Amino acid sequence: MRTFLTAALIGVLTALPAARADEQKVALDKLPAAVTATLKKRFPHADVTGASKEVEDGKTMYEVSLKDGGSKIDATFSADGKLATIEKQITMKQLPQKVTATLAAKYPGAKYEIIEEVTQVKDGAETLAYYEALVATADNKKVEVEIGADGVVKKTEDKTGKKD
Repeated sequence: MRTFLTAALIGVLTALPAARADEQKVALDKLPAAVTATLKKRFPHADVTGASKEVEDGKTMYEVSLKDGGSKIDATFSADGKLATIEKQITMKQLPQKVTATLAAKYPGAKYEIIEEVTQVKDGAETLAYYEALVATADNKKVEVEIGADGVVKKTEDKTGKKD
């Protein structure tokens, strides 16, 4: 029984890195027509810079990277063309004061490598979900922080030593 459990645990642990590796680059001309149609409608003046495909919870999702009006954006679509999320890079100055104050208090002396405004899309309605910051702390750790517009931290993830 112990051998079976050990083998099962090893199987699970070796499968975990494969979940991230499941992401595959996709040529722009190979995106589903529905994704391309929604992309052109929602971001008519954007320059598309890349795309990838990933299976999440049994659903195929497409992430399209683009530049729109000087902003870097990653938009995630379902295979049938429904827009699911928009991650738009912003500057520290564009953050609400409550978010800036929380980050400054929690990570004094930190440098902010990437700051994004994350928007969820449901039934065509776009709603700000949270802000996401990749923080290089004063003690050389990298942390990804999800924080609401109200300044409340929703989630943190240690990214020290990880390659994304």
